[in-house]
This record gives sequence, structure tokens and C-alpha cells, in this order.
Amino acid sequence: MNRVPGWLLRHEVSVEPYLGTSAYGPRYGPAALARALVAETVKRVRDRTGAETVSTAQIIAAPNLACPTGSRITLPDGRRTTAISVAHHTAPGLPVPACTEVMCE
Repeated sequence: MNRVPGWLLRHEVSVEPYLGTSAYGPRYGPAALARALVAETVKRVRDRTGAETVSTAQIIAAPNLACPTGSRITLPDGRRTTAISVAHHTAPGLPVPACTEVMCE
């Protein structure tokens, strides 16, 4: 399986994976830096419940990105956002790269 080429991933984001909710609110794992391609555009998307919402940033990263829905992400400009939806794109046997796509609030 091909991976998205590293030279396309021009940005660096920090991802704090969502671990669940505690009595004190959401819990996150330790921050990890990841190379990504970030597009800050406004798009209508559906969240994990199917409700329509707005994404203000989209991230393309390597297929092994550990970023469950609800994770906290720091974008290259320093803005902190939350992952609305996460999609792992693969196409076994086809000459297209595998990647992870994250839609952010």
C-alpha cells in the first residue's frame, strides 16, 4: 500500500488523542507532533452522529495518524480545534496513496 508522500505534508500539527470523558470533562492523551497538509476552508460536514456541522480546517496526514474523533488539535498558526470526523482512506491494489483525513471545528 502506498502512503501519502512526505514531501506533500508541508505543515506540522499537534494531536492530543481523545481518551474519553471523566467526571471533570474530556480526557486527552499526550500531545504528538505529526506532519500534515492543512487547508483552512469552511465546509459543511456531518459529525459522528450524522448531524450537519461546519468544518473550518481539514487535515491530510499519514495513514497511521492516531486521532480519534474528539481529539484536540493545534494547527500550524497556533489555533486549537477539535476533530469532528476522521476518515482513513485506503485503496489496496490501486496506485493512489493511503492517508488519514481529519475534519476540524
